[in-house]
Amino acid sequence: MESDELSEFLDQYPRLFVLTGAGCSTDSGIPDYRDADGDWKRTPPVMFQAFMRDPHTRQRYWARSLVGWRRFRRASPNNAHRALACLERQGHLELLVTQNVDRLHQAAGSTSVIDLHGRLDLVRCMSCGRRLPREELQKELLLRNPLWAELDAREAPDGDADLEGLDFTRFDVPRCSCGGLLKPDVVFFGESVPGERVATAMLRLQQADAMLVIGSSLMVYSGYRFAQTAALAGKPIAAVNLGRTRADELLMLKVAQPCAAALAFLLEPR
Repeated sequence: MESDELSEFLDQYPRLFVLTGAGCSTDSGIPDYRDADGDWKRTPPVMFQAFMRDPHTRQRYWARSLVGWRRFRRASPNNAHRALACLERQGHLELLVTQNVDRLHQAAGSTSVIDLHGRLDLVRCMSCGRRLPREELQKELLLRNPLWAELDAREAPDGDADLEGLDFTRFDVPRCSCGGLLKPDVVFFGESVPGERVATAMLRLQQADAMLVIGSSLMVYSGYRFAQTAALAGKPIAAVNLGRTRADELLMLKVAQPCAAALAFLLEPR
């Protein structure tokens, strides 16, 4: 069975650099972005340049976020997160790099984590750099836009909600006290990952025996670069993913199972 092969992989390479993606959090009720072929399931997310330049894009983003945040903030870790926290407790983890912005790895007990794409529970001013809790902004959004509190919609990835056909032009978006634009403290598409995060992760990858990818298609270069680097260094790579990944030809092992099912053996008494 594939899970037996994965267990053998972990036994053979006991110090792992783990990279996780959206597939790790789908069992927590957070939708993923891509289908089995690695293509978008829906309209691609908002681009950084559009968010910064276009007031209507920001209105649309924050209106959808006001609705989507209500469910996103209630998400709790699933067994995939718990299994990886167990892997760390067993001393087999060099580092966990997550492309997710939900902080569910930390909620499950993982401590050696880099949030590669940031965290959705914080908001950052793009002028003065001030950070504030997303929950604090949610209260302000509701005060300014009380009618939107009654709306509900199908969840979309990363705290978004599928609100279509609505007029966003009157949605009141607050600014920072300095007058700057407020943006989720996450890396948008078209925005660069902070260099120090990448540098730290690359250093830790050098110290690992092997790389394990969990629930990521690696279609985004910010994650794929670690697989490239591991392969060039001759480090074995295993992946758990239901669909195609950008690094399929680099893999020693691929497990086509849901993340929690594939990692279930880590939660069994040993």
